[in-house]
Amino acid sequence: MVKIGFIGGGNMAAALIGGLAGKLTEGKNIHVVDIVPESLEKLQQRFGVTASAQADAALAQCDVIVLAVKPQQMREVVGKIKPFISQQLILSIAAGIRSVDLSRWLGGHQAVVRAMPNTPALIGKGITGMVAMPGVSAEQRAAADAILRAAGATMWLDDEDLIDPVTAVSGSGPAYVFYFMEAMQQAATELGLTAEQGVELAKATFAGAVELAIRSPEPLALLRERVTSKGGTTYAALTSMENAGVRQDIVTAVKAAAARGKELGEEFGKD
Repeated sequence: MVKIGFIGGGNMAAALIGGLAGKLTEGKNIHVVDIVPESLEKLQQRFGVTASAQADAALAQCDVIVLAVKPQQMREVVGKIKPFISQQLILSIAAGIRSVDLSRWLGGHQAVVRAMPNTPALIGKGITGMVAMPGVSAEQRAAADAILRAAGATMWLDDEDLIDPVTAVSGSGPAYVFYFMEAMQQAATELGLTAEQGVELAKATFAGAVELAIRSPEPLALLRERVTSKGGTTYAALTSMENAGVRQDIVTAVKAAAARGKELGEEFGKD
């Protein structure tokens, strides 16, 4: 069975391990490196993984090493695991860090996949954009796909430049949804409902609308139009949003997230 190393034992790593342990591989075939003892203890108890507070020889036995640390920590972390890297697939889920920089920090290692999951991975409902360097074999590509599918859907890209837009749309996207739900809850309370009623209505509405969009083959615009009777309540709300420029503000915000992703790559990837 495949052996997988995780550098970082935070929420996203835990979500992936939870989807993998006992399915793609046994917990004992997963090795986690993290400086936080509590994180390691939880993962050991829940999934039976092996663990270490620092990079060690166990990484040399892994087929895949998942880099699940913050972008600003990546260069230092890669330097610590470099002595144990030979033919393994390196799978990075850090925002902004470019494959070419990871490869350079690892002395020219070419088996690198860059991926951007999102937080619904915590319940197996995520989606991950992925891109592979030319040195990634078909077998390694399949392994990377299997690992990320433990947390939801995957989407392979041909151009790494598209990872920043994926980060902006789906990686950061859950926060936009929660932001909109917060606004709906606020409106509900200002209209006389309780905060609890407002959040219950917002959650059920989003869940139902998303499920409807998933099941329907029709374009989003048509689904929206079907809820909107000219001169009705929905029409009044959408007209207000359009007049206020809400749609363009959302587009501008997502573009700002994509630009920041590119900036992170340039900031942390420079020598």
